[in-house]
Amino acid sequence: MEYILVFIAAIFVNNIVLSQFLGICPFLGVSQKVSTALGMSGAVAAVMFVATLVTWCLQMFVLNPFGLGYLQTLSFILVIAALVQMVDIVLKKVSPPLYQALGVFLPLITTNCAVLGVAISVIQKDYSLLMSIDYAIASALGFGLALILFAGLREQQEFANIPKGVKGVSITLITASLLALSFMGFSGVDGGLKVLFGLN
Repeated sequence: MEYILVFIAAIFVNNIVLSQFLGICPFLGVSQKVSTALGMSGAVAAVMFVATLVTWCLQMFVLNPFGLGYLQTLSFILVIAALVQMVDIVLKKVSPPLYQALGVFLPLITTNCAVLGVAISVIQKDYSLLMSIDYAIASALGFGLALILFAGLREQQEFANIPKGVKGVSITLITASLLALSFMGFSGVDGGLKVLFGLN
């Protein structure tokens, strides 16, 4: 049951973009169209899952035993950059159509702080490997949900009669803030579920 609670909380209550404000660059930059948002979401989900798995193992089996915890951020950044390069190379060889679809988004993931944020969060929260994977998948889904919803709203704005004074970046930031406020409505859901299932 704890896995389900962490899963729901990571998607809705503690959304990586709208609550923790990580991954704002792709959230604002790659959300003009739903199709590009879907591509970016898929690429981030794959990298976030693998990066969390690898960095957790690195922390538990290399950094902690040898007292190298101070190298956590640096080593995690290097691992994420290497993983993105490996995914790039593998996709280019194995599936050229998928590479064409995601190839544009892969370099953006290297600088996406949401991936690094999730990798560091699972260590700080002292999650087990399975819980870390659960949290990574849920965070990736939360990132994708926020990005796709925002892209849908931005597409609809093309047909809206927006005053000249707020067109462009202004209406984008206003929309993002309203979306973040709407996700605040989920706060307390995880607490309610804990009480419901007697996990307090």
